[in-house]
Amino acid sequence: MPVAVVIPCYNEEDALPHLAATLKAVRTSLQPRYAPTFIFVNDGSTDNTAILLQELFGPCPDCEVTHLPQNIGIAGAILAGIRQTKAEVVCSIDSDCSYDPRELASMIPLLHENVHVVTASPYHPNGGVLDVSSWRLWLSRTASAMYRRVLHHKLATYTSCFRVYRRCAVADLPITDSRFAGVAEILGRLDLLGAHIVEYPTTLRARTSGQSKMKLCRTVFAQLAVLVRLICIRWFHPSVSSLRITSVTSVATVIEANPHQKHQEQTF
Repeated sequence: MPVAVVIPCYNEEDALPHLAATLKAVRTSLQPRYAPTFIFVNDGSTDNTAILLQELFGPCPDCEVTHLPQNIGIAGAILAGIRQTKAEVVCSIDSDCSYDPRELASMIPLLHENVHVVTASPYHPNGGVLDVSSWRLWLSRTASAMYRRVLHHKLATYTSCFRVYRRCAVADLPITDSRFAGVAEILGRLDLLGAHIVEYPTTLRARTSGQSKMKLCRTVFAQLAVLVRLICIRWFHPSVSSLRITSVTSVATVIEANPHQKHQEQTF
């Protein structure tokens, strides 16, 4: 089965060699059940990211490199990659491998016929966090708690970009924030459209190379703005989006880390 893996990259020259080595293991874990294509989206980088992407991945037949003329942000870059592929199953991962992309082999099978998104969740009781800065944890946990108050699904984590999407559900999704807050906005808008979202417990690790591009103050205000928009959509303009997801089941499913354990479901 064809599977696309979208990897947004912004000034990641230090992280790309480690990414290249890690993706070799990802190929091994996915094949032969899945036929992965890796789509690297250079999000207007100003360092040597563009050159390294071509050197490391350009010659690979299962890799595609796209260069955006200017930086639009992680959520916008992910959507650009999703819209580029024709594969119906599309994954998004961090270029710094702060989530282990080899776990895609466990996440993709959870995208059942009536599931639209599988999202990684370090804040789930069966998830974990290792060596991540306290300010980032505070921001992400606080934002997720606020999204739980607004949305139908009561997920532990809304801010992770490590996900598996059904392309038909997200390719035409409109978002107003293309940066870090847009990652949560994608999940929020899908929630309000009645999508079925599966949460996969995993571990978030601190990056080992390069620097985080997240700006604290900007991201705090952006998350608040996204929350206000989602509140307006849910309570005042429920038909503001023209997108309709077919075969919707309004159920939030939490998948335990142990695949042999029973699934927990919450119906709203």
